[in-house]
Amino acid sequence: MTNEPILIAGGGIGGMATALALAQKGYPVRLFEQANAFSEIGAGIQLGPNVFKMFKVLGLTDAIKDCAVFPDALVMRDGLTGEEVTRIPVNTAEFQDRFANPYGVIYRPDLHTVLIDAVQNFPEIELLLNQTVTSFQETAGGVTITCDDDTNYLGRGLIGADGLWSTIRENIVGDGPPRVSGHIAYRAVLPLLEVPEHLRWNAVVLWAGPKTHLVQYPLHRGEIMNLVAVFHSDRYEEGWNVFGDPGELAQRFSGQHPDVIALLDRIESWRMWVLCDREPVKSWSKGRIGLLGDAAHPMLQYLAQGACMAIEDAVCLAHRLECRHGDLKPALQDYQADRYLRTARVQITARFYGDVYHASGPTAELRDIALKGRTPTQAYDGMSWLYSGLDETGRQLL
Repeated sequence: MTNEPILIAGGGIGGMATALALAQKGYPVRLFEQANAFSEIGAGIQLGPNVFKMFKVLGLTDAIKDCAVFPDALVMRDGLTGEEVTRIPVNTAEFQDRFANPYGVIYRPDLHTVLIDAVQNFPEIELLLNQTVTSFQETAGGVTITCDDDTNYLGRGLIGADGLWSTIRENIVGDGPPRVSGHIAYRAVLPLLEVPEHLRWNAVVLWAGPKTHLVQYPLHRGEIMNLVAVFHSDRYEEGWNVFGDPGELAQRFSGQHPDVIALLDRIESWRMWVLCDREPVKSWSKGRIGLLGDAAHPMLQYLAQGACMAIEDAVCLAHRLECRHGDLKPALQDYQADRYLRTARVQITARFYGDVYHASGPTAELRDIALKGRTPTQAYDGMSWLYSGLDETGRQLL
């Protein structure tokens, strides 16, 4: 069984990064994607210095830099008054000295394409489309999976990178459906030339309002602007990649600063989904079957680390498998031991950030007072655990 491939369910960012990391260590991979093409929904991803450390390990740095944008600052503005609350310079000499890597933003399809291009250089990786893993069984020497067309495949083990609604997780952790946060995100991209000229900032800007926020930043070599509008709502319990209601969006952001309204008004069609996460767990593997990325530790978007954590997972898993000389059972235990506290901290911190962003009244005033008093160095101190607190194997250092 040692020559059998490692099976991966899911061809998104986490699955592709895992296939690449494993193949670079010499392990054959067979990846199953339920869609009829490898694609990602068009939206932005923020890339902290922590994931650039992983890009170096995976040999992707140049390809990422070719299509990413490197903002000048992370900015919070009051969504009602427009006043700047805080500004954290990034990609400055001080930032680079502190974190040894840049801060970038990237169009999700661009990141996915970089990974696919890299994966296709490895004959050890087989990519299968229109294949949904419906069941699996561990055997004496490996794992057998069955897909929705009743085809069976044998492998050394199975990695579930099948996202928030992972069917593989349900068979390992068994914790039911994800936790619905009560927040809804509308996402859209706009050609940069259609953005009001005075708002074409090379920055990640968050407009924080009562129970709402809007994020903007440039993407795709600066050609488009990413817009993400989030608000509290109990209208939906689940959903993914469906069209949102511009009327509801206008209602939720009514009365906010004219610049916020101007950005929202430029978009005619929005994609909407409900934001969900799960409670952190300590164990997400069983025998030769393990989870990765959102299947293991789904998190709200407020720390902008979902894709980054999945790529860290991939590097860590490949490293641990190499250390165990290809023995997947102990490697999966080592991998989750390296990762569960770090990812749990991100999950919990992201929830807290959501409360901070959406504060109102005295709570918002206290937030603004605290953030306005920070120097860049103090801001970097607060980021250190996340951006520089791991080594090249994805293991938490702090």
